[in-house]
Amino acid sequence: MKKQNLLQKFRHIGWPMTAIALASAMGASVANAQDFPNKAITIVVPNPPGGVVDTAARLVSDAMARSLNQPVVVDNRGGASGNIAYQMVARSPKDGYTLLSSYSAYHVGNPSLFPKAGWTQSDLVPVAMIVKAANVIAVHPSVPAKNLAEFIDYLKKNPGKVNYASQGSGSLSHVGTALFAQMTKTELTHVPYKGSGPAMQDVLSGQVQMFMSTPPSVGPHSQTGKLRALAVTSKTRHPMLPDVPTTAEAGLAGFEPEAWVALFAPAGTPQPVINKLHAAVKAALESPDVKQRAALQGITPTVLTNAQLAELVKSDTKHWGDVIKSNNITVE
Repeated sequence: MKKQNLLQKFRHIGWPMTAIALASAMGASVANAQDFPNKAITIVVPNPPGGVVDTAARLVSDAMARSLNQPVVVDNRGGASGNIAYQMVARSPKDGYTLLSSYSAYHVGNPSLFPKAGWTQSDLVPVAMIVKAANVIAVHPSVPAKNLAEFIDYLKKNPGKVNYASQGSGSLSHVGTALFAQMTKTELTHVPYKGSGPAMQDVLSGQVQMFMSTPPSVGPHSQTGKLRALAVTSKTRHPMLPDVPTTAEAGLAGFEPEAWVALFAPAGTPQPVINKLHAAVKAALESPDVKQRAALQGITPTVLTNAQLAELVKSDTKHWGDVIKSNNITVE
């Protein structure tokens, strides 16, 4: 009986103590947010310099630094299909000073491609969307096809004989082209590269015949005739390639693989800190300077709420996970 009374006494004491502890933690979180940031912030990029993921991070870093009155440093940590950078950020302190410039293909595709990636989506929380980017289906001029319909017909008559480049296994150019083959009932041979630069070099030389990449990568070579742009994977034509039809206009409605880049933080980062970072990115994306720079790069600044970004991650994970499984895509 005495033991029971003693236990009840501690329970009565425990609840107030728990409440005090929670209030103390919340107070510390608010205090940290008010003081945040008081040192440099690092944005980790899972790719080498250049390309849409690195470009997106650098697009907002300077404007964020001005808004937050602290340096914002871009740190490129490429390798292992992005998993090195993702692990690094997932294991970083939950204080808002280490962020990830997350590439959609890695974020939603790697969970299906790498069962032991060393990180999970639950290790990261949304901070802010940065940009979306359409892709261009491009071929070497040696391919005897002047438009997308002719190219698909050529593929059907030559199954497996056309090689396509990708920035690496699991990249959007890899999984997206696999979806293209699935939708068109054609067969292509995958040639993975370590990044867009080496892939583009071999496409230009004709060693591989097809590459699906962003308008800034394809545009200049299309204008000089070194590549033939067949279609843009977006709902509207791209301003950098006004004469190139959309996939719907070219006869392949519904094929619109789109890359996105967004900032994420380690799960457990205080919400007030997330809110302050989100506001800084939003202000950057709405500034005329950033909009102009993005237009020159052929990418679209995109403001989403974090709830909308989380929903996009959920829907894209299911969509691309299904593509990966149905095509038996594995990391090579």
